[in-house]
Amino acid sequence: IERVDLKEIVEAAKQHFELLVENKGGTITSKYSLTTGQLEVDVFHLNNIINNLLDNATKYSKEAPIISIHVKETESSFTLSISDKGIGVSKEAQKKIFDKFYRVPTGNLHDVKGFGLGLSYVKTMIEAHNGTIMLDSEPGQGSVFTINLPKNK
Repeated sequence: IERVDLKEIVEAAKQHFELLVENKGGTITSKYSLTTGQLEVDVFHLNNIINNLLDNATKYSKEAPIISIHVKETESSFTLSISDKGIGVSKEAQKKIFDKFYRVPTGNLHDVKGFGLGLSYVKTMIEAHNGTIMLDSEPGQGSVFTINLPKNK
Protein backbone atom coordinates (compact mmCIF):
# COMPACT_ATOMS: atom_id res chain seq x y z
CA ILE A 1 0.00 0.00 0.00
CA GLU A 2 1.37 3.39 -0.95
CA ARG A 3 0.17 6.98 -1.32
CA VAL A 4 -0.45 7.88 -4.96
CA ASP A 5 -1.89 10.67 -7.05
CA LEU A 6 -5.09 9.15 -8.45
CA LYS A 7 -5.16 11.52 -11.43
CA GLU A 8 -1.67 10.38 -12.50
CA ILE A 9 -2.71 6.71 -12.31
CA VAL A 10 -5.91 7.30 -14.31
CA GLU A 11 -4.18 9.46 -16.94
CA ALA A 12 -1.48 6.81 -17.47
CA ALA A 13 -4.16 4.15 -18.03
CA LYS A 14 -6.09 6.51 -20.32
CA GLN A 15 -2.95 7.16 -22.41
CA HIS A 16 -2.41 3.42 -22.70
CA PHE A 17 -5.84 3.03 -24.39
CA GLU A 18 -6.02 6.30 -26.37
CA LEU A 19 -4.33 5.04 -29.54
CA LEU A 20 -6.41 1.85 -29.63
CA VAL A 21 -9.65 3.81 -29.11
CA GLU A 22 -8.69 6.48 -31.67
CA ASN A 23 -7.74 3.80 -34.22
CA LYS A 24 -11.32 2.53 -33.90
CA GLY A 25 -12.59 6.07 -34.52
CA GLY A 26 -13.54 6.64 -30.90
CA THR A 27 -12.75 9.01 -28.04
CA ILE A 28 -11.71 8.64 -24.44
CA THR A 29 -12.09 11.62 -22.13
CA SER A 30 -11.46 12.30 -18.46
CA LYS A 31 -12.83 14.77 -15.93
CA TYR A 32 -11.61 15.38 -12.40
CA SER A 33 -13.19 16.95 -9.32
CA LEU A 34 -10.35 16.61 -6.83
CA THR A 35 -9.02 18.44 -3.80
CA THR A 36 -5.93 16.39 -2.88
CA GLY A 37 -6.12 13.48 -5.31
CA GLN A 38 -4.07 11.46 -2.83
CA LEU A 39 -5.13 7.87 -2.16
CA GLU A 40 -3.50 4.97 -0.32
CA VAL A 41 -3.74 1.85 -2.48
CA ASP A 42 -1.90 -1.10 -3.90
CA VAL A 43 -0.80 0.55 -7.17
CA PHE A 44 -0.34 -2.73 -9.04
CA HIS A 45 -3.94 -3.78 -8.41
CA LEU A 46 -5.38 -0.29 -8.98
CA ASN A 47 -3.68 -0.19 -12.39
CA ASN A 48 -5.10 -3.61 -13.23
CA ILE A 49 -8.61 -2.55 -12.14
CA ILE A 50 -8.62 0.57 -14.30
CA ASN A 51 -7.02 -1.21 -17.27
CA ASN A 52 -9.56 -4.04 -17.07
CA LEU A 53 -12.52 -1.65 -17.09
CA LEU A 54 -11.08 0.43 -19.96
CA ASP A 55 -10.29 -2.74 -21.92
CA ASN A 56 -13.89 -3.97 -21.51
CA ALA A 57 -15.27 -0.56 -22.51
CA THR A 58 -13.14 -0.74 -25.66
CA LYS A 59 -13.86 -4.39 -26.50
CA TYR A 60 -17.61 -4.24 -25.96
CA SER A 61 -18.26 -1.27 -28.22
CA LYS A 62 -19.60 -2.34 -31.61
CA GLU A 63 -19.12 1.11 -33.09
CA ALA A 64 -16.35 3.60 -32.36
CA PRO A 65 -15.78 3.46 -28.58
CA ILE A 66 -16.92 6.54 -26.67
CA ILE A 67 -15.48 6.24 -23.18
CA SER A 68 -15.48 8.77 -20.37
CA ILE A 69 -13.75 8.64 -17.02
CA HIS A 70 -14.88 10.79 -14.11
CA VAL A 71 -13.03 10.95 -10.80
CA LYS A 72 -14.59 12.75 -7.86
CA GLU A 73 -13.19 13.27 -4.38
CA THR A 74 -15.25 13.82 -1.26
CA GLU A 75 -14.08 14.31 2.29
CA SER A 76 -14.06 10.56 2.93
CA SER A 77 -13.76 8.81 -0.44
CA PHE A 78 -13.02 8.77 -4.14
CA THR A 79 -15.54 7.82 -6.81
CA LEU A 80 -14.21 6.62 -10.15
CA SER A 81 -16.73 6.12 -12.96
CA ILE A 82 -15.94 4.62 -16.35
CA SER A 83 -18.77 4.89 -18.85
CA ASP A 84 -19.13 3.71 -22.42
CA LYS A 85 -21.71 3.70 -25.19
CA GLY A 86 -21.12 0.00 -25.89
CA ILE A 87 -23.42 -3.00 -26.17
CA GLY A 88 -24.60 -2.82 -22.56
CA VAL A 89 -25.54 -5.61 -20.18
CA SER A 90 -29.02 -7.02 -19.48
CA LYS A 91 -30.46 -6.84 -15.95
CA GLU A 92 -30.25 -10.64 -15.72
CA ALA A 93 -26.56 -10.72 -16.69
CA GLN A 94 -25.78 -7.83 -14.29
CA LYS A 95 -26.68 -10.13 -11.37
CA LYS A 96 -23.81 -12.47 -12.34
CA ILE A 97 -21.32 -10.11 -14.03
CA PHE A 98 -18.88 -10.11 -11.08
CA ASP A 99 -18.99 -13.92 -10.64
CA LYS A 100 -15.84 -15.87 -11.41
CA PHE A 101 -15.86 -17.41 -14.92
CA TYR A 102 -19.16 -15.72 -15.88
CA ARG A 103 -19.30 -14.33 -19.39
CA VAL A 104 -22.29 -12.49 -20.79
CA PRO A 105 -23.88 -14.66 -23.50
CA THR A 106 -23.36 -13.01 -26.90
CA GLY A 107 -25.01 -15.62 -29.11
CA ASN A 108 -22.74 -17.01 -31.81
CA LEU A 109 -20.21 -14.17 -31.61
CA HIS A 110 -16.68 -15.21 -30.74
CA ASP A 111 -14.85 -11.98 -31.49
CA VAL A 112 -14.23 -11.11 -27.83
CA LYS A 113 -11.99 -13.57 -26.04
CA GLY A 114 -11.70 -14.08 -22.31
CA PHE A 115 -12.22 -16.40 -19.38
CA GLY A 116 -14.71 -14.43 -17.31
CA LEU A 117 -12.13 -13.57 -14.65
CA GLY A 118 -11.61 -9.82 -15.16
CA LEU A 119 -14.62 -8.38 -13.36
CA SER A 120 -14.42 -10.99 -10.60
CA TYR A 121 -10.82 -9.89 -9.99
CA VAL A 122 -11.83 -6.20 -10.14
CA LYS A 123 -14.53 -6.70 -7.49
CA THR A 124 -12.26 -8.78 -5.24
CA MET A 125 -9.48 -6.16 -5.33
CA ILE A 126 -11.86 -3.26 -4.75
CA GLU A 127 -13.35 -5.05 -1.76
CA ALA A 128 -9.81 -5.74 -0.47
CA HIS A 129 -9.42 -1.93 -0.44
CA ASN A 130 -12.72 -1.66 1.52
CA GLY A 131 -14.42 -0.24 -1.56
CA THR A 132 -17.48 -1.04 -3.65
CA ILE A 133 -18.25 -1.36 -7.36
CA MET A 134 -21.61 -0.95 -9.07
CA LEU A 135 -22.79 -1.40 -12.64
CA ASP A 136 -25.52 0.62 -14.30
CA SER A 137 -26.26 -0.64 -17.79
CA GLU A 138 -28.92 -1.03 -20.46
CA PRO A 139 -28.57 -3.27 -23.53
CA GLY A 140 -27.71 -1.13 -26.54
CA GLN A 141 -27.13 1.96 -24.36
CA GLY A 142 -23.76 1.26 -22.76
CA SER A 143 -22.50 0.76 -19.23
CA VAL A 144 -21.24 2.76 -16.28
CA PHE A 145 -18.98 1.07 -13.75
CA THR A 146 -18.71 3.12 -10.55
CA ILE A 147 -16.03 2.41 -7.98
CA ASN A 148 -16.04 3.96 -4.53
CA LEU A 149 -12.82 3.81 -2.52
CA PRO A 150 -12.48 5.17 1.02
CA LYS A 151 -9.61 7.55 1.69
CA ASN A 152 -8.71 5.84 4.96
CA LYS A 153 -8.41 2.14 5.60
